[in-house]
Amino acid sequence: MSDSIQVEVLYAHPHKADLVKLRLPAGSTLQQAIEASGLLQKRPEIDLAINKLGVFGKLCKADTVLRERDRVEIYRPLIADPKEVRRKRAEDGKVMKKGGGDA
Repeated sequence: MSDSIQVEVLYAHPHKADLVKLRLPAGSTLQQAIEASGLLQKRPEIDLAINKLGVFGKLCKADTVLRERDRVEIYRPLIADPKEVRRKRAEDGKVMKKGGGDA
């Protein structure tokens, strides 16, 4: 068993993504990887008390132990509720269908 692991830390924002590749001691956690990546200093909007974390799209806690070649992901808060957006889109579609047939 190796005494170090290689991981990536990813933070995507609207027009670009920051990807940092790291070699860390085996047994390192998500939080340790994020701290070692330097992204907390580069991107002050990241707040580990607010931003959710994951590994390959699966939500995880900051104390999750990483494995070789894991990709740590820092998720931005949603600016719109996806359910509400779909509901609004469906309502707009219904109005258009009703109004389009009467003219």
